[in-house]
Amino acid sequence: MKSTYLAGKLRPVLRRLNVGTVLAVLAAATVTTGAASAEAVHRSDRGRLVSVQQMTTLAAKEDVAAALAAAGYDASTVRFGVDAYRLVYRTVDPGGRPITASGLLVLPRGGEHELRTVSFAHGTTSYRSDAPSSMVKAGFVSSPAITYASAGFAAVAPDYLGLGTGPGLHPWMDVPSETTASLDMLRAARAFVPRTGRALGHDVLVTGFSQGASAAMGLARALQAGDDRWFRLEAVAPVSGAYDFRHAELPALLDSSLDPKSSVLYAAYLLVAWNRLHHLYDSPDEVFQTPYGSTIEALFDGSHTGPQLFAGTPDTIDALLTPHGFEMLRHPTGSLAKALRVADSTCDWSPRVPVRLYVADADEQAANANTDHCEVTLRSHGANPAVVDLGIPDFAGSRHLGSNVAGTAAIVRWFSQLR
Repeated sequence: MKSTYLAGKLRPVLRRLNVGTVLAVLAAATVTTGAASAEAVHRSDRGRLVSVQQMTTLAAKEDVAAALAAAGYDASTVRFGVDAYRLVYRTVDPGGRPITASGLLVLPRGGEHELRTVSFAHGTTSYRSDAPSSMVKAGFVSSPAITYASAGFAAVAPDYLGLGTGPGLHPWMDVPSETTASLDMLRAARAFVPRTGRALGHDVLVTGFSQGASAAMGLARALQAGDDRWFRLEAVAPVSGAYDFRHAELPALLDSSLDPKSSVLYAAYLLVAWNRLHHLYDSPDEVFQTPYGSTIEALFDGSHTGPQLFAGTPDTIDALLTPHGFEMLRHPTGSLAKALRVADSTCDWSPRVPVRLYVADADEQAANANTDHCEVTLRSHGANPAVVDLGIPDFAGSRHLGSNVAGTAAIVRWFSQLR
């Protein structure tokens, strides 16, 4: 869950960073054979490349090192210059219908012909231009992909649905669509890379931060299950995830254990985005206090920046939610409870590859209990994840954001050691 740009962000962070439906399943009237045929077409079309745009080139490793250092990232693993591309590709929406999405592909300007791939899933943003593929230079969201590529990997960073150039609204924290968008981005990258004289190998190293930690676990599970015939999972390394929203994140958010403004933004995003997906309320006034009931849904339309979200929301959760809104999040029932079971299932499997869960001490946005619960769940399935304590990293006054920077530096070294 946590955010790269949208959410936590203490006041200085949101001022400095330019932060940051669902369609129903085929109608019941559709003839069964017709629906099956349409589904087959959609499946065969998934990952097909629509367009490619070169976003930037950092020709020499010195250029990459300077760009990463300027963005606040560790540049000590840089070995190559990089080329960065925006890929637009075909995928499916949460209802299974065809849609397009975009993502960032960063390739090293050197190294092996057949590249190992790192899939990086970014943290929360609601402003579509904060997505990885919108980069024109190294920034907070794009620097992890640049870090991995400059170390010799092909770095693939999906924007998710409704961000970047993707149409529609972003279905935030919807793990199924994050998984399909991530998997189809890998397919699009594999289709494009030969045009550069390179190729992608079978192995994929999967990582992600905050919201992207859950997305990474969803993709890893799909790869291990054989959802793609080419790619195979090699290792998993999520950072600062909200893996147990119902039992870890929501309680901490509602009892003021986390940063107050972050809690407001996450609670608002969850209710607005999931109402579009799962119909949680008939009117926003049921869950949001005046005057926010009449304004808050429009803030999450993809066109509002982080500072606009900051200005348009209250400073405390008490000022945001009605008693009904509190009750809904404290004691989820019905469609909300069902959706939370899906979102909270990302650790409920048995990885057959190395897993490391990265976490900062006393994260102010992603309650540490999330990682504790994920570790316990993985172990209950016979896995043996390592929990890596990142200490107290800082980025622009945020320990949560700092975990992305520190985690990237640690993970690129670990991935480079795996063979």
